[in-house]
Amino acid sequence: MVTPEVESYIRQKFGEHAGLADEEVFADDVTLAEVIGRSPTMTNSIDLMEAFARTANGLRKDYGVRVRLPALPLDTPTPMVLKVFLEEFEKQKAKEDAA
Repeated sequence: MVTPEVESYIRQKFGEHAGLADEEVFADDVTLAEVIGRSPTMTNSIDLMEAFARTANGLRKDYGVRVRLPALPLDTPTPMVLKVFLEEFEKQKAKEDAA
C-alpha cells in the first residue's frame, strides 16, 4: 500500500512542474487539458508529458521506484491520473521488492 507521503510527493512535484497550486491541479473536476490551460509553464501536451516524466524521475531518485504512466487522454480528470500514478508506483515497488 502506498503511503500518504508518496501521494503528497506526487502532488507536490507535479504541481511544481505545472507551476500551479495543488488545489488548481487536483480538484475533482479538473482535466489534464485544463491543467495545460491554467499552467504558466505549459503550452501543450508535450509540456504535460514532461511534467509527468520529471515527477516520475523524482520518484525514481527519491524512492528508488521507476514509474511509467500509460498514455492518458486530455479529458482525463487529474484525480484519476493521480490514482493511476499511485497504482503504478505500487505495482513497480512490489516488483522491485520481489527482485
